[in-house]
Amino acid sequence: MSTIERNGSDFVVSAGLLASAFGLSEEAVRQGMRANRITSQSETGVGEDEGRWRLTFFFQDRAVRFIVDEHGQVLKRVGFPIRQRTAQETRAKPKLRRE
Repeated sequence: MSTIERNGSDFVVSAGLLASAFGLSEEAVRQGMRANRITSQSETGVGEDEGRWRLTFFFQDRAVRFIVDEHGQVLKRVGFPIRQRTAQETRAKPKLRRE
């Protein structure tokens, strides 16, 4: 598999890698990121997953997830369909449950 660049505690994913995953041009990926149409989430592994990160990217009704190690080596890549969120859901803040 390929490598995702590490920059300190951050990861840098190339437009080419995301373009391939979403079936877009690299320029469309850059525009989508700037316009917040392509969003991402990063999760740090704990326990037996320590030393791994889960980087998930969302675009329209698709998501692609990369599992990477501390060197940015892609260990696993998977794409899957998602339910599109409305603008209201995107802006909504999670509610805390008080007991």
